[in-house]
Amino acid sequence: MWKRGLNWAAVTLVAVFGLLWLGVVVFAATSTSGWLRIVQAVFSVSLIGWAIRKSTLLIRATT
Repeated sequence: MWKRGLNWAAVTLVAVFGLLWLGVVVFAATSTSGWLRIVQAVFSVSLIGWAIRKSTLLIRATT
């Protein structure tokens, strides 16, 4: 029971961090170069993708 809750907490934390990172890259980091913003956006999208993948695996494991 605790392990499942901690897994969901970790997935949620990574997803929120990825969304916040993407928001900072898109809206606040205007003085950085374009290629660096693209790399950071790809990193944040990969974090969000990982969280979506893990959450689908966790949903499948509980059913």
